Amino acid sequence: MIVKILSSSAKFSGVVYNTNKIDRNKGELMKVANFGSLQGLGRLRPQDYINYLKMIAAQNSRVKKPQFHAVLSAKGRSYNSKELTKIAIEWLGKMGYGDQPYLVIYHKDTDNNHVHMVSARVDKKGKKINSAYENLRAIVNLKEVLSLDTAFAYNFSTRAQFFMVTESLGLPGKEADEKAISDQIKKYQRPDQRIGELRELFQQYKGRSDFRSWIFEKYYIELLFHNAEGKQPYGYSIIDHSEKLVLKGSEVLALKHLKIDAANEPPPLKDHLISTYEAEGYTQADSIRPIWIAGDVDDQQVHGMRRRRQKKARTNTR
Repeated sequence: MIVKILSSSAKFSGVVYNTNKIDRNKGELMKVANFGSLQGLGRLRPQDYINYLKMIAAQNSRVKKPQFHAVLSAKGRSYNSKELTKIAIEWLGKMGYGDQPYLVIYHKDTDNNHVHMVSARVDKKGKKINSAYENLRAIVNLKEVLSLDTAFAYNFSTRAQFFMVTESLGLPGKEADEKAISDQIKKYQRPDQRIGELRELFQQYKGRSDFRSWIFEKYYIELLFHNAEGKQPYGYSIIDHSEKLVLKGSEVLALKHLKIDAANEPPPLKDHLISTYEAEGYTQADSIRPIWIAGDVDDQQVHGMRRRRQKKARTNTR
C-alpha cells in the first residue's frame, strides 16, 4: 500500500474531482465526518462541502492553499472499500486530521483500489494543522496503522506463518516487504527447548475438553487448524504469543494425539490478546521498511499535467 499527499489548493478542487467520480459511478462516498450540522441535512451538493471547508479555512488567512488532499492506494484488489476506509480514518487521525471535517471517497475505476481524502489544513480554532515533514510522517503513520512490524516481532519459519500472525492479531496490513520476510526466515533457528516445554504441556493437558481455549487463556498459545471446507483438519499450527513464536503443530505433538474436536470447540477470542498487548505497552520497531509502489501511483491529479506535456492520452485515470 502507498500513501501520497497531493498538491494543496485554495479552491478545494479535490471535492469536485471526487464527487464527479461518484456522479460517473466510478467512486463511492464512504465517510463524511465533522461537518457539524451540515451532515444533518438531506442530499448535499459538492459546493456545500466546499463552502464549509472554506469557512473553516478562512479563520487563518496566512494559509493560502488550505486544501489537504491525499490518496491511499492498495495493490490490486487486496483491500476492499471498507478496509481502505478504516485505514484512511486511522491514518487521518495520526496525521492530525481526525477532528477535522473530511471526506473519504473510494475509487473503483483502476486496477488498484484506492481512496481519496479531502480536508482543511486549518482547524476550527484557526490553527494550521502541522505539516512539518509531512511526506515522511505520512509513510511512518501508514506503517503504524498497518501494524506489520508487530508481526515481525515473532519468529517464524515460513511466509505463511508470518501471515498467520497478522491474521491472528487482526492487523489491517495485508502486504509486507517480501525481502524482510525472507531475511527473517533465514535467521530462524529451531527452538528445541521451547518445543520440549510445549510438548510436555500438551501431553499433560490434551485430555481437557476445552483444551484449545484453556491453553490460550492461560498461556497465550493459539492453535490454528488447517482443513478443507467440510473436512476434518489435516494439520495445525501453533502461535505461541507469550514467546512470539510460530511452530508447525507436528513439531510439538501429532494431530492424531491431540484429541481435539476442532469443529466443535470455538477458537479463542483475539480481543483478549490484543488488549493484553496494549496494556503491556507493546511498541513497534522504529525502522522504516521499503513500501511497495503501484505502477500507476495516482490518477489524473498526479499524472495529468505530465501526460499533457508529453501529448499522451490518459488511458488510466483514477
